[in-house]
Amino acid sequence: MATLQQIRSKGPLLVIAVGLALFAFIAGDAWQVLQPHQSQDVGEVNGESLSAQDYQTMVEEYSEVVKLTSGMSTLTDEQFNQLRDEVWRTYVNNQLIETEAKKLGLTVSDAELKSIINEGNHMLLARTPFRNPQTGAFDKDMLMKFLADYANMNRNQMPAQYVEYYDSMYKLWSFVQKTIVQSRLQEKYAALISKSLLSNPVEAQSAFDGRVNQTDMLLAAIPYSSVVDSTIAITDADLQAAYEAKKEQYRQFVETRNIKYIDVQVTASEEDKAALRKEMDEYTTQLAATPADYSAFIRSTGSDQPYVDLFYTTRALPRDVVARLDSVAMGDVFGPYYYAGDNTMNSFKKLAKASLPDSIQYRQIQVVAETADKTKVLADSIYTAIKGGASFEEVAKKYGQTGEPVWISSANYEGAQLDGDNLKYITAITTAEKNDLQNLSLAQANVILQVTDKKAVTDKYKVAVVKRPVEFSKETYSKAYNDFSEFIATNNTVEKLMANAEDAGYRLLDRTDLYSSEHGIGGVRGTKEALRWAFAAKPGEVSGLYECGESDHMMVVGLVSIVPEGYRPLALVRNELRMEVLRDKKAEKIMADMKAAGATSFDQYKGMANAVTDSVKHVTFGAPAFVSALRTSEPMVSAFASVGEVNQLSAPIKGNGGVYVLQPYAEEKLEETYDQAAEVNKLEGMYTNIVVRQFINDLYQKANVKDERYLFF
Repeated sequence: MATLQQIRSKGPLLVIAVGLALFAFIAGDAWQVLQPHQSQDVGEVNGESLSAQDYQTMVEEYSEVVKLTSGMSTLTDEQFNQLRDEVWRTYVNNQLIETEAKKLGLTVSDAELKSIINEGNHMLLARTPFRNPQTGAFDKDMLMKFLADYANMNRNQMPAQYVEYYDSMYKLWSFVQKTIVQSRLQEKYAALISKSLLSNPVEAQSAFDGRVNQTDMLLAAIPYSSVVDSTIAITDADLQAAYEAKKEQYRQFVETRNIKYIDVQVTASEEDKAALRKEMDEYTTQLAATPADYSAFIRSTGSDQPYVDLFYTTRALPRDVVARLDSVAMGDVFGPYYYAGDNTMNSFKKLAKASLPDSIQYRQIQVVAETADKTKVLADSIYTAIKGGASFEEVAKKYGQTGEPVWISSANYEGAQLDGDNLKYITAITTAEKNDLQNLSLAQANVILQVTDKKAVTDKYKVAVVKRPVEFSKETYSKAYNDFSEFIATNNTVEKLMANAEDAGYRLLDRTDLYSSEHGIGGVRGTKEALRWAFAAKPGEVSGLYECGESDHMMVVGLVSIVPEGYRPLALVRNELRMEVLRDKKAEKIMADMKAAGATSFDQYKGMANAVTDSVKHVTFGAPAFVSALRTSEPMVSAFASVGEVNQLSAPIKGNGGVYVLQPYAEEKLEETYDQAAEVNKLEGMYTNIVVRQFINDLYQKANVKDERYLFF
C-alpha cells in the first residue's frame, strides 16, 4: 500500500503499539482477581453507574492516545494518576452535559461532524498525525487515504507490526471523533446558556462610570490590631449565630476524613555509612592503580555513573564531579567525598581531556547480504569503489539509500547506555578525520562511513566515576521495622498515638479533609492501601504498618473523625468563625468609642488614640482600594468613592482591617468615550465567562455524583 512507505519512518511508534497491546492483556487479566463480593462499579452520575472494567477501558484508550501523540512508551505513576483523574472528570462532564442536552433536544449530527472535519479547524484535528508536512495543518486528504487503506487492508499479507500500527492509528482517530462530538455538544449547551445572559443600557452606563470616575481621599482608621483580643468576649451563642448566617458556605458535597499519621523514612545508619566508606576507600585505591578495563571496574563497584570509553562534555558528568574537575590534575584521583545533592559517596579519576567538535556531520551506506561472508565481500567492493573515486551518493542510491549527510551532536549519545556495536559505531564517528572513509564491520551488517564536516569545538573529558548512593542495609531496615511494629502494637488507638508518638521519637502528622479521590497520603508513593483503610475504618482506630515509598518508607494511620457529606459541623469551622466574630466585635467597640468621643471632623478622628492616616488616590467603584497603611484591600472604600462628595466626611465604615472615616478631596474622570454597545457586550461577555465556568459545578451538585475509584485504583 502507498501508506506503508510512510510507516517505515514510524519505527518507535510500532514499539509503543506492541507495548500497549501487552499492557491491555495484563490489565485484562487483573480483573479476574477481583473478589466476587466486591461491587464492580467505580462511580455513579445521575443514577447511571460506571463499571470498573468500563472505566479501565477508557483509561487504557486514553493512555494509548497520550503515548501515541507524545511519543512516550511508558507513563510514570504520577502521570498515570493524572490520566485517570482526567478520564474521570471528562466522563462526569460528558454525562452531565448529555443528560441536559437530551432534555433540550441538542445533538451533534453526522453531517455536522463531517462539516467540522472538512473545515479542519478544530484544535483536536491539529493534534492528529494527519497533518500536511509543509504547513503542519490538518490534512483531510491524508485522513481519507488512511481510512480507505485501513478499510481495504489485507491483514494476512502485512507484517504484524504494521497491522498493530494501523490499528493504533484507527483507535486514535476513533477517539478524536468521539471527543469532537462531546466537545461540540458542550459548546452548544454553553452557547445556549450564554445567549440567555443579557445586559442593558442602565447597567452599561453604571459599569462605565464605576470604571472611569476616580476619587482621591483622605483616610483615618483605627486598626483592629489596636484592640487586644483578650478584651473581647465571644460566647458559644455568638459563634452559633455566625454559623447559621454563613451555613451555606460550609456545605461539602463529598465525605472526607481527618487523620493523624506517622511517616517513617528509613535512612542509612552510622554503621551503614562506615561500611560504605570502607568500600569507597578500597575502590579509590584500585582506581588510582590504573585498572586494565575502566568500564568493567566501574561496573564492578556498583556505581550509578557507568564509564564509557568516549570523550564527553561536562553536561554528561555529575554536577559534583564537574565542580571539582578543574582542581584535579590529569591522572589523579579525587575522593572519597560525600555529596548531599544526591546522597552519594564519590571518587573519580580524571583520565584525559581534549578539544573536540561537539557536532559531526557524516554519511553512511548500510551493507547487508544473505550471509556474513557475502556481506563482507560486498562491503569491501563498495569501499574500494568509493575509495577509487565513485560517487558516494550514486553508490548509495544503487543500494536503495540516499547517502545524504546528517548531523550528530554529543547530546545525541551522552547519557545513553553504549556498549558493543553501538559503542563501536559512535567511536568510529567521533574519532574519524574529516573525509576519511571507513568500512565498519558490525554484528548484523557493515557500514561504509564517512565524516564530512565538524564544528563547535569544545572541551571534552574521559572521567571514571565511582558514585554510590548512601543506602540503608537490610539490618537497619529490619530494626526500624521491628521498632515501628512494636510501637504500633502498643499504641493501637488515636489517643495513644497522640500521647506517645513524640516520646518514642516519631513525628505525628495531621491531615484534615482527606478525599477518597486522592492517590495516597502525605505525598508518599505506594500509600493507596492506607488511603483505602482510612475510608473503611471507624474513628479512633489505628491501621497496621504499611510499607511504602521506594521501599524506604513505613506508615501508620489513625482515623480521627469522619466529616459527612452536607454541612460541616460547627466544631470544624469554629476557629475560622471566631476570627470573624472577633473582628465584628472589635468593629462594634471601635465605632462605640468613636461615637463616645463625639468626633465630627476629619482632624478629630485623626487625633484619636491608635488612629492611622493615609491618602488613597484614583479610587474607583470598579476595583477594591488597597490601603497601604493597613496593608489590606478594602472594597468598602471603593463603594464610598461612588457616592461620596468632595470635602464630605463619611460616617465610620467597617472594613477588613479596621474602622475607617473617609473624606474625598478631588475627583477626576478618565478620558474614555462611552460606547453603549461595547459596554453591553463587555458585560454580557463577563457574565458568560462566569456562568460557563460555573454551570458544570451546578450540574455536578444536582447529579448525585459518586466517586468510588479508590476501591479499585
